[in-house]
Amino acid sequence: MKIVIDHKSLVPLHAQVEALVREMIKQPEYRNGAFLPNEMSLANQLGISRNTVRQAFNKLVYEGLLLRKKGVGTRIADSNVNTRAQNWLSFSQEMRGAGIEIINFDLKISWTESNDKISMFFDIPVGKKILKLERLRGRDNYPFVYFVSYFHPRIGLTGDEDFTRPLYEILEKDYSVIVKLSKEEICAGLAGEEIGNTLGIGPDKPILIRKRFVYDPGGRPVEYNLGYYRADSFTYTIESEREL
Repeated sequence: MKIVIDHKSLVPLHAQVEALVREMIKQPEYRNGAFLPNEMSLANQLGISRNTVRQAFNKLVYEGLLLRKKGVGTRIADSNVNTRAQNWLSFSQEMRGAGIEIINFDLKISWTESNDKISMFFDIPVGKKILKLERLRGRDNYPFVYFVSYFHPRIGLTGDEDFTRPLYEILEKDYSVIVKLSKEEICAGLAGEEIGNTLGIGPDKPILIRKRFVYDPGGRPVEYNLGYYRADSFTYTIESEREL
């Protein structure tokens, strides 16, 4: 690939370098462990300052995409997937932004009866039929997350939708349901037999459990989501800003 940027562009140089490096790390040589050009070498090649390159590298290191070792070099980080709490996106959008192509290893759609917790969240009678979506997802080499989603019957999902599409795209474009707010609970636990078998790990292996409660702009519940992540493949980053 060509390692160039446009000095006449209105796009800031550090943003161009960031986009360039995101493309570079998709190349087989870097995915196989090769080190990226060092900051000074890349800066000279692009005709920009070293600080500009460092700014771009720092952002990708912070996102968990790059690993920097002093005196050694910078390369693609190990296969852990990183997500952040600062900006809420669908899982597909999160991964696409990180340059990761997500694969659905298994997808199941069924109708089930709501239990106490789901009924309380949706404010519907216990035992009411609701749509359940199960998705086993991951990278090209192995699955690392198992999602179970339940949807409010008000939406009108039929089960015939193409759930290989991004979920919130389906809700917005097909059902005019816009999701605005996500409240989450995150905890650690052991996989157990069922989840362990699904994720391909032992029942005594640690997992991250992420509950997501999704609402529309009017504060009405839309989705009750449970995510079970392999602990050896996932990092959750929280960014907090102090008000001055």
